Amino acid sequence: MSRPTSPAPAKLVIGVFTAEPDLIVPVAEQLCSDFGEIDLTSNWFRFDYTDYYTPEMGTGLWRRMMAFKQLIAQDAIAGIKHATNAIESVFAAGENRRVNIDPGYLLRERFVLATGKNFSHRIYIGDGMYADLTLVFRKGAFRSLPWTYPDYAARDMLDFLQRVRGKYILDLKSAEERHYD
Repeated sequence: MSRPTSPAPAKLVIGVFTAEPDLIVPVAEQLCSDFGEIDLTSNWFRFDYTDYYTPEMGTGLWRRMMAFKQLIAQDAIAGIKHATNAIESVFAAGENRRVNIDPGYLLRERFVLATGKNFSHRIYIGDGMYADLTLVFRKGAFRSLPWTYPDYAARDMLDFLQRVRGKYILDLKSAEERHYD
């Protein structure tokens, strides 16, 4: 018989892509207001893997990733996705988004994105949201899966998430030390 255990806290990681890189400052300020301090930020990554967003957001898209200092409960991700959807609306121009915000969480063994879109490999997590198992950690590195978005399988993204994983492990050790003090 399996015995339920409490899941480990997770590292909140949020990606933002936009055709207007100057928007990152006010968007990041709002994200910090909602989720606390950022402790790791990626370089800008070209987002040119698909034309799906061109009608809404235009061309010349760039993505920046942010990892947050405060660890989260894994089951908080559905509410976080709703909050980031609201932030997208704040920065929209009419019906068109000017930023796309993708929240997810990282654990030692996986990286999961939150989405409102169902698909065969996504698990319903409540409140109209699904968990997308995006990457798994095996043999010392994050590995993509057949459905992983190409931008999340790219070397620059994998290198950034590897750094986030290292910071996450340090965060867990620090939390354990505080627990025993």
